[in-house]
Amino acid sequence: MNEIIFLVEETPEGGYTARALGNDIYTQAETEKQLKEMIKDAVICHFDEKTNQSIIINR
Repeated sequence: MNEIIFLVEETPEGGYTARALGNDIYTQAETEKQLKEMIKDAVICHFDEKTNQSIIINR
């Protein structure tokens, strides 16, 4: 895994969604701060937990 790019969108009913481009990873949260944590968790769950990849979220 080199890089995963997420499309982050604000939902009409409030909150945010994040969908990985090129991977089957999707998550949602009420705030941007919560969404960042949910993205980290989703990536760890999608790939082997023993992966030593860095997770960097810029916004």
